[in-house]
Amino acid sequence: MSIRTERVASLVKEEIGAILSREYRDPSHGFTTVTDVKMTPDLKIAKVYFSVFGGPAAQRATMALLERDRASMRREVGSHLRMKFTPALQFYLDDTLDHVDRINTLIKKIHDGTEP
Repeated sequence: MSIRTERVASLVKEEIGAILSREYRDPSHGFTTVTDVKMTPDLKIAKVYFSVFGGPAAQRATMALLERDRASMRREVGSHLRMKFTPALQFYLDDTLDHVDRINTLIKKIHDGTEP
């Protein structure tokens, strides 16, 4: 990834994070955090990875909310960033923390089972 691509991804990440913290505070959607943004080389698509602190129901509700409000979020990002084209937003649930927690639980079970 080029320096420009990384810089734009960082700006988009900050802006979407600010939008989420400012306008989407409903506790039924869980606590949402933007974990990463990956831009295509032509800067026309932003793949936004987010995590949700909450159960599967909160994750589904948050994903539905983000998909529904994708156009308005794109307009708001475009109004704050000075770019020739505003990137299209694609949202992906980042479940890395769930995998890490599961692996840690399995490791703990293994260590608890081998100790006397």
